[in-house]
Amino acid sequence: MINFNKAEFVTSYGLLSQIPPSERLEIAFAGRSNVGKSSMINKLFNRKGLARVSSVPGKTATINFYQTGDEVYFVDLPGYGYAKVAKSEKQRWSELIEGYFHDDRDIALVVQLIDMRHPPTKLDLQMIDFLIESEIPFLIVLTKADKLSKNQQAVRLEALQTELPYADQITMLPFSSETGMGVEELREILNEVALPDDDE
Repeated sequence: MINFNKAEFVTSYGLLSQIPPSERLEIAFAGRSNVGKSSMINKLFNRKGLARVSSVPGKTATINFYQTGDEVYFVDLPGYGYAKVAKSEKQRWSELIEGYFHDDRDIALVVQLIDMRHPPTKLDLQMIDFLIESEIPFLIVLTKADKLSKNQQAVRLEALQTELPYADQITMLPFSSETGMGVEELREILNEVALPDDDE
């Protein structure tokens, strides 16, 4: 079992050339700026300040590595799609994100975050298409679910079936960093992915 309460920050990289080769399984978190990625990571690992939550979107401009003492790294990728950033910065981010995925890393799973209140953005869809084409396993965590009523959640889940490619084959998990909705389910999935032999 992954000890989610033992997570610690390992290091961060601002340039692809700095990242050492993959040495253990990696579970990556991806999503657009301000989707609630840092809050989700903090909730998942039960640590308030593990990932720095910022009111300024696009603050995570590095690839951040975390570990829990197990044989797996948790990798927080820069949020994409924030408009008010210089073109050169956007270029660096996209090179960082794309470079990470093309770097022959041992990626067990990508946790792709989408704001449940809204349809996926063009960049979300590009990311999902990329993951499908690259045959990288992923699931979708639908953040900010607590901002919707049960009925609204049902409506959005229904809409996502047509908004996302291959939606019927994708695991989608409504999640709230406020209420803890989806936390246990996500931990279970990550345990299965990271330590599949534990079940035998």
